[in-house]
Amino acid sequence: MCLAVPGRVVEIAERDGTRMAVVDFGGVVKDVCLEYLPDLAVGEYAIVHVGFALQRLDEESARRTLALFAELGLLQEEFGDPWEAAADAGPRGEAKP
Repeated sequence: MCLAVPGRVVEIAERDGTRMAVVDFGGVVKDVCLEYLPDLAVGEYAIVHVGFALQRLDEESARRTLALFAELGLLQEEFGDPWEAAADAGPRGEAKP
């Protein structure tokens, strides 16, 4: 599954002509492209999907959504350790019983 997850912009920089941000998703930090939201600022929240910030979001909504995702285990599913997931999978990529 691939979710659109809210995150808070921690840092912004231009990399190879592209506006990029370091975004905190409730403790998981990832690089995100800001080309769709060029005026997004440090400290603001955005919904991020496949590495692109798509929509600005208010802090309260972002925090509620992150808490719900964490409660449902979706953050671990989305941002979990891929090596751990591979080790837990069978030879065909199926979860072990």
